[in-house]
Amino acid sequence: MMKAPDFKYDVIIAGSGLGGLLCGYILAKEGMRVCILEKNQQAGGCLQTFSRQGVNFDTGVHYFGGMDPGQTLYRYWDYFGLTRSLLLERMDPEGFDIIGINGRDYPLAMGFDHFVERLLPCFPSGKENLEKFIRSLKEISQAFPLYNLEMPKGREEEYYRNKSAFDFFSSFSGSGPLSSVLAGNGLIFAGNRDHTPLHIPALIDHSFISSAWRTVDGSAQIAERLTEGIISFGGKIHTKNEVINIGLNNDEFVLTTKPGLSYSSQLFISAIHPSTTLKMMEPAIFRKSFFRRITNLKNTVSSFAVYIVLKDRSFQYFNHNYYYHKTEDVWNDESIEGWPSRYMMHTPAPGSEGGFAKNVIILTSMPFEMVKKWQNTFKGNRGEEYEAFKSHCAESLVDLAEQRFPGLRSAISSVETSTPLTWRDYNGFPEGSMYGIEHDYQEPLVTTLLPVTKIPGFYFTGQNINIHGVLGVTIGAILTCSEIIGLDYLLNKVRNS
Repeated sequence: MMKAPDFKYDVIIAGSGLGGLLCGYILAKEGMRVCILEKNQQAGGCLQTFSRQGVNFDTGVHYFGGMDPGQTLYRYWDYFGLTRSLLLERMDPEGFDIIGINGRDYPLAMGFDHFVERLLPCFPSGKENLEKFIRSLKEISQAFPLYNLEMPKGREEEYYRNKSAFDFFSSFSGSGPLSSVLAGNGLIFAGNRDHTPLHIPALIDHSFISSAWRTVDGSAQIAERLTEGIISFGGKIHTKNEVINIGLNNDEFVLTTKPGLSYSSQLFISAIHPSTTLKMMEPAIFRKSFFRRITNLKNTVSSFAVYIVLKDRSFQYFNHNYYYHKTEDVWNDESIEGWPSRYMMHTPAPGSEGGFAKNVIILTSMPFEMVKKWQNTFKGNRGEEYEAFKSHCAESLVDLAEQRFPGLRSAISSVETSTPLTWRDYNGFPEGSMYGIEHDYQEPLVTTLLPVTKIPGFYFTGQNINIHGVLGVTIGAILTCSEIIGLDYLLNKVRNS
């Protein structure tokens, strides 16, 4: 006879990233007995922060869009009580992102008309293309009902899921490097010339141009507010409780955790990577074809980051992100040879007194092949060669940034790094993928994962079922929970919050 579970709930959620926390909040608010299981000591997934010399660093969420009253993310997050409880900084409206190409900087400004006005001096003959770009973003955003908190009506959005993002941006190539500038912040959607669907960058760009924001003193406050809400509704969050096995006993899921505890429920939501989830499940639960399909899907590229604590009053604070590219080919997949060729750099909020920054983050893509020789090692036990590799990569990235920001190196007090192995081990992303499964406009049905599965009571949430980033994960959580409590009902709750 099977041992009775140690804990029984209405809903169990594996993973306390943004998607897991949002789902936990929704369902706990609806009166369900919810438990979230998290392997790390700190809840939050990519919302987690860490501190060095008293300075906080974000790990995954650096900025997000659409947070002015009435805009998309604001309307969703108002339901979760986040609009009134987060300490945020509005980014520079004259250029929330600055794109650096061939020694020249180009501003991406807030406000759709202002976006055109700010780029027009850089591209005097590009007015028609710039206006067409903005008009296209508006048209695409209107084709996605949930982006507008509306019930799905038709299938218009499928048109854009089947279109190439690269082809779309390339259509603006008649005005110098304009097409490269418009796609220059592609690190935020892991832009790939051969696969990325048009709707992903279009919705992300629309959101950021509407308004761009970042958290003050780190994104962990988002996880903290959601955690407080879940607990206030009677929900539980058990950290340091990594799920290692998922079984099915009659109509109940039974999850076993590393400390040897067992949890059961009739509803199970996985907020961790789908292939990681399936590898923990007993094979008899799902079809082999489903397992092969999910585990064989390609994932987006991983990253390497340098986290710098600055000497006091040594480096200017700037309220924007800077995206640098060595060439106009902003769609190049970072290769081992010639790495690094691009980066995103920012000084996190808030700056210190007098307009100086406290810290700097420099982020770039990194193929997993660069760290593959250490794939069977774990943090703190990877050896001297790995430490030398990290130091060399950090030096190379700082050298590249120094070319645009002279004096950066002399302003450094200390340096921390993260590699694809860091992402893999902390967040469970295969090969340290930045954004999970890579969506492909040529095979949208194969590479798009639905929140509901053919196993009754088993659901997915997170960025793998929708677009990347904070907004995509938020809408994804709504989609997941709507399979349990109904979409029309849930949207009405959100709209009337």
